Amino acid sequence: MRQEVIVQFGPDRRHAIALHADAAPLAADEARRWLDQEFVANDCEPLRASGKVLIADKVLVLAATVGEARFADDPVWAQAYARATLAALARPVVRVDVEGGAVSY
Repeated sequence: MRQEVIVQFGPDRRHAIALHADAAPLAADEARRWLDQEFVANDCEPLRASGKVLIADKVLVLAATVGEARFADDPVWAQAYARATLAALARPVVRVDVEGGAVSY
């Protein structure tokens, strides 16, 4: 089964991160923990005024905060992001539209 995260920063600025077949799957709680740690480590800001942060919000804000260069220049981090995103959202394919502010499955 295809497992991939597509992060779109603009019309011609797309990063498709396919999971390696030999990569061990993450447990959902481990994936959420990784996203939480990266969210804090990168000084991400919640999208909602209430401060409540949904998993999809973390995925979107984290991609926006680290920026396109991180996905292009750090393939190890990009793979970890993809593994955590797919496991936390329990989906085989996730599209993160940073410019449009949306996450779709």
